[in-house]
Amino acid sequence: MQTYTSLPPHLIQSRLRGLYVITDGISANDHLNMANAACEGGAGVVQLRAKDLPLRDALQAALQIRRITITAKVLFIVNDRIDLAMASKADGVHLGDDDIPANIARQVMRRHAVIGISASTTELANQALANGASYLGTGAVFATSTKTDAGEPIGLEQLRKITEHTPLPVAAIGGIDSTNIQSVIDHGAQMACVISAISKAPSKNEMVKRVIELAKYF
Repeated sequence: MQTYTSLPPHLIQSRLRGLYVITDGISANDHLNMANAACEGGAGVVQLRAKDLPLRDALQAALQIRRITITAKVLFIVNDRIDLAMASKADGVHLGDDDIPANIARQVMRRHAVIGISASTTELANQALANGASYLGTGAVFATSTKTDAGEPIGLEQLRKITEHTPLPVAAIGGIDSTNIQSVIDHGAQMACVISAISKAPSKNEMVKRVIELAKYF
């Protein structure tokens, strides 16, 4: 097995840029295929979002994705689950409103772990910064069918308010595809998160093509 070596902190921060692919699917293989496509196509960040997988399957997916991302020098983030992030030696974790606070996560995980926090307002952005977040993930910018708990879209102007307000890198999420990715970049997002724009591709090769197309915007 390849020895795990995390990127140094200054390189991790510099890599909080670009296309941010969030995996989706009903099997560990679905998530693995998306992660492979993301790394082959030039994404900057891969997040394992395995809410519907049994824990054992999610762990196996996390371990395999960790090996892939190390080789590709792509940041690997786990959604919600600090235990999975630590067990797989991921670069970090992304936490939502109902998850453990960032400052507690920082105490549990290693000092330089990447901790992303969801923040759809400037007030939440302030709180995330105070709690030691590494980056912010916005609420859904556009309507999305992938995340059923995303709520009403915040829109581009709210995205701009957040990006202009915080010194943290901001990852825009929600309904982003080739028709609107430039608009979130123009409104200050350093990262653009995509799920269905990749997951709905009919084949692995098409996934890679879509990642390449979207990653070129950065």
